Amino acid sequence: MNNALILIVEDEPEIADIIGTYMSREGFRTITAGDGRVGLEHHLRLRPDLVVLDIKLPGQDGYEVLAAIRRRGDTPVIMVTALAEDLDKLQALRIGADDYVVKPFNPLEVVARAKAVLRRSMGRGSEQVLRVGPLSVDPQAYRVAVESPTGPVALELTRTEFRILAHMAASLGKVFERSELVDACLPEGEALDRTVDSHISNLRRKLAAVGADGLLTGVRGVGYRLDSPHV
Repeated sequence: MNNALILIVEDEPEIADIIGTYMSREGFRTITAGDGRVGLEHHLRLRPDLVVLDIKLPGQDGYEVLAAIRRRGDTPVIMVTALAEDLDKLQALRIGADDYVVKPFNPLEVVARAKAVLRRSMGRGSEQVLRVGPLSVDPQAYRVAVESPTGPVALELTRTEFRILAHMAASLGKVFERSELVDACLPEGEALDRTVDSHISNLRRKLAAVGADGLLTGVRGVGYRLDSPHV
C-alpha cells in the first residue's frame, strides 16, 4: 500500500488540494483531474491504485465516470460528494463504488477510508501473480523470479525497477511512453524521462543474466514494451 497512486477527480481545486495534501502526508502519490474526461484519461494512462471521485463534475458526472471505470476493471473508487440522500449512495454503490464520503468531511476520514479500501483491494488481488513467459511478478510480495531448468531464480531489483516491471507486466504487449512510466512508477526526485532509460537498461541486464533477455524491448521513437515470447 505504500506509495500507492491515488487519482483525485474533483472540480473544486481547494478540495482537491486538501485531499491531495493529506494523502501525500501518508506517503501516497496523487494526481488530480478537474473533470470526468481528464479523470478517465488519467485512469487509462496511469492505472491508479485508487480513485477519489466527486459526483457533481462538469461534463461527465461522477456516475458516468464510475461506470466507465467499472467497464475497464476493478480499480477501487471512493465517491466524495455533497449529495447525502440514501438513493444517491445506493446508486453509487450499485454502479460499483467501494465507499462513499459526504461533504463537508474531515480529510483524515477520507485518508482512513482510502487505507481501508486499499487493504481490501490488496486482499482481493493477493493471488494475482503476473506471468510473462518464464518471468513471474508478484505485486503483493514484491517478488520477481525467472524459471530455469533447475527451478525459479529470484531477481534482485530496486524498488523503482520493480514498479516499472510490474506496471508493464500488468499490460502485456502495450508500448509505454517514457512519460507514462515516469508518472506511474518513479518518485518525484527521479521524474526525468532519461532516468527511465537507465532503469530499463538495468532491468534488461538483470533479465539477460538469468536467461530472460528479449522480454523487454524498445520501440524506436516511442518507448518500451514487455512481451511474452509467445505473444
